[in-house]
Amino acid sequence: MDGTLVDTERLWWEAVEHVAAGLGRSLTEADEEDVLGRPVEHTAEMLSRATGAPFTEVAADLHREFADRVRSGVVARPGALRLLDALAADGVPTALVTASPRVIADLVVEGLGAGRFAVTVTADDTPRTKPAPDPYLAACRALGVEPASCVAVEDTRTGVSSAEAAGCAVLAVPSLAPIAAAPGRTVRESLEDVTPAGLRDMITTREVPEPSDPSDPSDLTDPSDLPESSDLPGPSDPRELRVMSWNLWFGGTKVRHYREKQLKIILESGVDVIGLQETYGTAARELADALGWEYHQAGENLGVISRFPITGRLGAADPGFYGGTGVRVTLGADQDVVLWSAHLDYTPYGPYEASFDGLAGPELADHESVRLGQVREILAAMAPDLAARDTTPVLLVGDFNAPSHLDRDDSEWPVTRAAEEAGLRDSYREAHPDPVRSPGHTWSPIHTEHEDGSGRPEPQDRIDYVLYAGAGLRVLDSRTLVTGTPRTWPDVEDNDWPSDHAAVITTFSLGRVVRSD
Repeated sequence: MDGTLVDTERLWWEAVEHVAAGLGRSLTEADEEDVLGRPVEHTAEMLSRATGAPFTEVAADLHREFADRVRSGVVARPGALRLLDALAADGVPTALVTASPRVIADLVVEGLGAGRFAVTVTADDTPRTKPAPDPYLAACRALGVEPASCVAVEDTRTGVSSAEAAGCAVLAVPSLAPIAAAPGRTVRESLEDVTPAGLRDMITTREVPEPSDPSDPSDLTDPSDLPESSDLPGPSDPRELRVMSWNLWFGGTKVRHYREKQLKIILESGVDVIGLQETYGTAARELADALGWEYHQAGENLGVISRFPITGRLGAADPGFYGGTGVRVTLGADQDVVLWSAHLDYTPYGPYEASFDGLAGPELADHESVRLGQVREILAAMAPDLAARDTTPVLLVGDFNAPSHLDRDDSEWPVTRAAEEAGLRDSYREAHPDPVRSPGHTWSPIHTEHEDGSGRPEPQDRIDYVLYAGAGLRVLDSRTLVTGTPRTWPDVEDNDWPSDHAAVITTFSLGRVVRSD
């Protein structure tokens, strides 16, 4: 609905922008994932977490601001009404599927003409809304059709994920943020030239795996509640690759029901490959077994899990607690990538020395020697992979426990600079070049005050990275991820987010990459 049929996606952004400004926060590109295509509750939770404002008040303000803008008049998107009329003339049943609440959807439907839709599914009608598949599955059931016989018309990546998870073909007409083409997905600039015959062609000509619902992760109690591996999206020569770096924090054990929460987060994020740190010896295997994925565990601390086949294991079998480990992942015919997961020592921690001890410049750089030595060892082990990056793209992800030289100018910060000099690029900073507007902090969602009880503010920094090299990868999007509204240390055991770090997720488009054997 929003941004596809009517020009309300921009109204929604303006409403969120207005509410956020009243709370002393400015929206940036980094907020798109938490605003565009999202229900009010999701965005309200984000703003509440970021500003400390009560969730219920933020949600009420968002509802009011958006409804006021919708009531003042919405404008149909180019070609939308003509296409709806053409579908009606051809006898094609049409459903409206939206992450907006019922009260907003009814206002829009009234303006467009209620008779245009056989079914309306809103955020109020299913346990989960977009990006989960539930609303599209509910619409298909109400229409009495199979998802594979449907085309979903969407304007956001969140909506596209929902429709594709349900098994629908997708016509993407991006409104505010770009969407890449992919198998089973067609991208158009507008609806003006779209016809019912063209929509039929999108169904009859697509070649995609059978539809799958990545389970209902809202009530996971043990791994048997998850789908069998055959129910999960398979390795089908993808056009996109979504990579996550995640420090699990003692394997997640500081939080109750941590394994179920980790699985829920992985399923809902739609990631393909995850570099893990602090695996506590068993997390990589247990998560992969539950998901039906493949895994590599290196010692007690490092691991990689992948929905695609792991066809090679790189580096030492046990690199120790701090170090790096790598895998080769086969994405499809003649398409491989190499991914290394790293964890560097946290002492001495530069941001503490800068904030608490007053160190600056050369002294801070000198104190990075332990981490610099560790990253150089990892880069040396990666040297053959980096040399072949133009045929097999390379990723280095992990918890570096060091800020980036791209973010701060109080020191050289040589650890990230060494990675850059080796040819690796910072995907998050490439997507968000301005560190002031988009700081991308990953340390720490649960520490606002220093643990020593002094009451000193905890320095917030970006210390987790998804770095990459190779002509076959292009950054489409990069973001940090924290779910829920984490309570601060030490009251963390009931947090939805089972870590003390934010995760980093980067979505890459894949050019043709030829496997080097």
